[in-house]
Amino acid sequence: MVVDGVLVIDKPVGPTSHDIVMKIKKKLSAKKVGHLGTLDPIASGVLPLVINRATKYAETLQQGVKEYDTLLKLGVVTDTYDAEGKVVEEHPIEGITEEDIIKVIEGFRGRLKQLPPMYSAVKVGGVPLYRLARKGIVVEREPKEVEIYSIKVVKIELPFVRFLVECSRGTYMRTLCHDIGQRLGCGGHLYGLTRTRSGLFTIEQAVSPELSAEELAAHIIPLEKVLEDADSSRKVQGF
Repeated sequence: MVVDGVLVIDKPVGPTSHDIVMKIKKKLSAKKVGHLGTLDPIASGVLPLVINRATKYAETLQQGVKEYDTLLKLGVVTDTYDAEGKVVEEHPIEGITEEDIIKVIEGFRGRLKQLPPMYSAVKVGGVPLYRLARKGIVVEREPKEVEIYSIKVVKIELPFVRFLVECSRGTYMRTLCHDIGQRLGCGGHLYGLTRTRSGLFTIEQAVSPELSAEELAAHIIPLEKVLEDADSSRKVQGF
């Protein structure tokens, strides 16, 4: 019998979050499996899965800070805002200094409004935006308020810039990279992304989806412990 709880997967680049959910559900012969926040195919890292009875607490467990190790490529704009998209603009990056880059990126700290990318699962009129985008249809989207708690540049090797982000749930790293590029005047897109933390769950807890069923089951955090940790976290944060 599979334990009710959370299994933190270290998602590789390539599969969708749904692919991982179905793979683990089949391996564990679990009745219900869901995830606590989508990671795009281009992204890797922390993908917490809720198993069986834990699916009832998915909304509660999705709360908390997200942390990302982000790689931005400057000078190239794509239609999806990431490296999987079609190149729509290219601009020279000569003349852009490291000081410019650091100032612009760290200027995104705080509350801000993000426009969800057309290639996203956000629904308009009940239809996911990505379905409209694939037909070449662009619709108006409502800006969404998010918060960047911390953002720090760790390496610049143009055209690439690596930076670390701590942010609120629902923050689009693709949009952040696009907006940074726009503010610098040269454009840019998300080239690589690793989520290192999702709320209570960290990369240190994450395991490969390729482990055996027995090994995966041994890494499930029991629901009771997860709920205790979530309650303690809320008290510490004053919720």
